Amino acid sequence: MKKTPGSCTIDHLVITAPTLEAGAAYIMTELGVTMEPGGEHPRMGTHNLLLRLGPTCYLEVIACSPSLPAPNRSRWFALDRLGPDSPPKLATWVARTADIHTTIACATEDPGDVERMSRGELDWLITIPPDGTLPLGGSVPALIQWHRGPHPATRLPDRGLALSGLEVFHPDPDRITGLIASLAMTSPVTVTASRRIGLAARIATPAGPRTLGGVSS
Repeated sequence: MKKTPGSCTIDHLVITAPTLEAGAAYIMTELGVTMEPGGEHPRMGTHNLLLRLGPTCYLEVIACSPSLPAPNRSRWFALDRLGPDSPPKLATWVARTADIHTTIACATEDPGDVERMSRGELDWLITIPPDGTLPLGGSVPALIQWHRGPHPATRLPDRGLALSGLEVFHPDPDRITGLIASLAMTSPVTVTASRRIGLAARIATPAGPRTLGGVSS
């Protein structure tokens, strides 16, 4: 019998940066807000900053941590490929599921291997390609299944920001549309044909709508 996935929704957006300071400055420029401290991921040698985008959605700035030893594997979100002068960017997105293994079985694209991760009191399963790359250049979301306790967004102060939509740019839009359908995505995700791969997040802020990311012509 063919498996049927439960619905998926956008869990968080991932901004990669060479340092947390560079990522925080980028968010201040683009959204006009200060990010909240996150924590460290010892298995990946990374640390992050966080920003609430709704009751169960947030934005993450992630970078290699100078205080942690390099892992004996590739870091996630292609962080090993960043140079010291690489600009912060909306690199990929993460979709939440209640059953990560069934969702992977239904997905039309491979999001990577399921890894168990933790940060402080938080504990979750997430897909990570063994080589640390971003599947289809970040168009394919990492899948996450949270364990224990409330969603991380509930721990963050409400700054009046909300994710209103995500646009995926790709040369093969039908491929991405098929993936989103296979994930039974309930969040507002649109797909646009483009010569270049990229993401654009529409975010409502107290100062009006803003857009993170996008693609250049």
